[in-house]
Parts: sequence; structure tokens; C-alpha cells
Amino acid sequence: MAGTVEGEKIDVSFSGKRCIHSRNCVLGNPHVFVPNAPGEWIHPEAADVEQVVALAQNCPSGAITYTRKDGGPQEKPPVVNTVRVRENGPLAVHAEIVLGDDTFLRATLCRCGASQNKPFCDNSHMKAGFTATGEPPLKEAQVLDARNGPLTVTPTSNGPLKVEGNAELVTGTGHTIARTTKVFLCRCGHSANKPFCDGSHKRVGFEG
Repeated sequence: MAGTVEGEKIDVSFSGKRCIHSRNCVLGNPHVFVPNAPGEWIHPEAADVEQVVALAQNCPSGAITYTRKDGGPQEKPPVVNTVRVRENGPLAVHAEIVLGDDTFLRATLCRCGASQNKPFCDNSHMKAGFTATGEPPLKEAQVLDARNGPLTVTPTSNGPLKVEGNAELVTGTGHTIARTTKVFLCRCGHSANKPFCDGSHKRVGFEG
């Protein structure tokens, strides 16, 4: 499913291809995002604009976006770019993400190697039985001159994600793993140093 539902004060867009079913939307307000609805399931008028904005911005995959029509501010890049390591799951990125010709603010990126929608997560990690801690060892984090700005994400051919720009890698409980301006992150699922690449993609013949 994909498309835009127009409201009087705010339009809400949804991309089923990007959705990882975190359920933040339906748990946040089941009147705006109606679970298991047979027909239209997005109702922008069921809450005030600020509530709808908060629900959309709480979508880690970026599947839900919005356009305000009430003169209020549109979604802006965060003050601090973050890459959050999800337990047994993807990398949740919040930044001004530049990936190829596209620019967006939120994404969940595959790190199990099994997604059919690479570089995005499609929940294949669950079927594949992927296991990787969301609390990797903390490293001494450098101090960055800036913590925001564009973050260029490049899925290298049959290799890791190259992430260039100011970024803070964060555990599932919010502890900083590292701060970096350039890092290679595992997306084959086999690194012994997750979330960082250790070259295992060559050993296992990763393709993607």
C-alpha cells in the first residue's frame, strides 16, 4: 500500500514498501491509524495536527510522512544525527539522509543481509532468525565539531553501508557507541564486530 490521505489541515502519506510494522502509529492513536481496518485506515482528522505530526515522526522507518497545510512547520532534520542499533533487527537512522537520488529523514536499514528490499529492512531478520545485540560494547566517542547536517548513506556493492557525515551510533537503551564522520556498517549479518563491518561479507559471499 502507498499513497496520501488528504485532510483539511494535514496530509498523511504512507509507503508500504518502507513499513516495518513497528506499530508505533496504531498504538499511539488507533483513531488516526486504525489497526486491521478493511478499508481506509488513516484518518488525519481524528486528532489535532500536532498529535498527527508526533505520530508520523515516531515512525522509525519513515513509511509515514506528512505535509502540513495549516501554516505550521514541516518536518525538519534532527539537531543530532542518530543511527540506533535495534536488538536482533535493523539500523534506525534519523538524519537528513541522502541515499542515491533520494533525501529523507527517517529510515530502517537492513543489517541481517536477508532483506528483499535492500538497503531497507523488510523484517526478514525475524524469519532468518538473525541475532545481534542492540547493546554492543561502548567505544571511546570522539567529540564532533557538528552533530547534524546531511548524512550520505551508500550501500557498497556486495559490501557494507558507507555512512559519511556527522553521526552518533546509539544502543537500544540510548547509550552512545561511537561518534563518527565516516563509518562502514555491516549489512551482511556476519560481522563479529557488529554493527561495524569486519570484512565478513567477502568470506560469506554476500550479494546486495
